[in-house]
Amino acid sequence: MNTQTIDAANNAVNAAPKNDTMGLIIYCLVIFAVIYLFMVRPNKKRMAEYQKMIDSLKVGNRVMAAGIYGTIKKIKEKTIDLEIAKGVVIEVNKNAVASVE
Repeated sequence: MNTQTIDAANNAVNAAPKNDTMGLIIYCLVIFAVIYLFMVRPNKKRMAEYQKMIDSLKVGNRVMAAGIYGTIKKIKEKTIDLEIAKGVVIEVNKNAVASVE
């Protein structure tokens, strides 16, 4: 090999970008911030509103639970008794409640 080829190869290696760890760290932080702002934070807000709705359930409320409409007859720690027709009462998990009318 001649010296010109070796010099050209050395120049190409020296011209290649160096490892920029600080730039990589900043890039990762920006990505995590975007994920937090657009995914985590809105989901936390939505879950807080849902929990507030579940905590505000009262006997007599008309709700939709698991696709079934009914009136709350009794509230227990983790379940509610839901009257779906006159004399027909079912027990459903509180977390199955989708909406309160």
